[in-house]
Amino acid sequence: MKLENPFKKDPNAPKEEKFLYTEEQLMARLKFVVGICLAFTLFGIVFVVLYSLVFVTQPMNAISPVDQKFFELIVPIATFLTGTLSGIMLADRTPNGQPQPPKPAAPTAPTLSAPAPAPAPVAPKPPMVSVPPKVAVPPAPLKE
Repeated sequence: MKLENPFKKDPNAPKEEKFLYTEEQLMARLKFVVGICLAFTLFGIVFVVLYSLVFVTQPMNAISPVDQKFFELIVPIATFLTGTLSGIMLADRTPNGQPQPPKPAAPTAPTLSAPAPAPAPVAPKPPMVSVPPKVAVPPAPLKE
């Protein structure tokens, strides 16, 4: 009994058409990759902060000045990453939290209607005039 290799393609088989992703599929993949990157970055920041608090010797009654500056730097970064991550995950939602309904497909058959009106004429823009910059003149010295 001979088993065929499932990964070997038959050379006589017709070539398949190239598969193209739809816009929604590409957007979903992009959101997934960006979300994973931001989540790993946020996880790394939290891990480093916890490590520096737990395993690094601190003064008894306060936090060291270096760690205090480090936390001042990390807090806005972590806040930004959290907001960005939640914005990406909720991008296609309506205010009540439901996904937006799909957009209707464009009509394929032409419809009979009145011809579109001609566009209104647009007035030409005036030419740009360059103005020389103002030069600050120092005040004259006071005489006594």
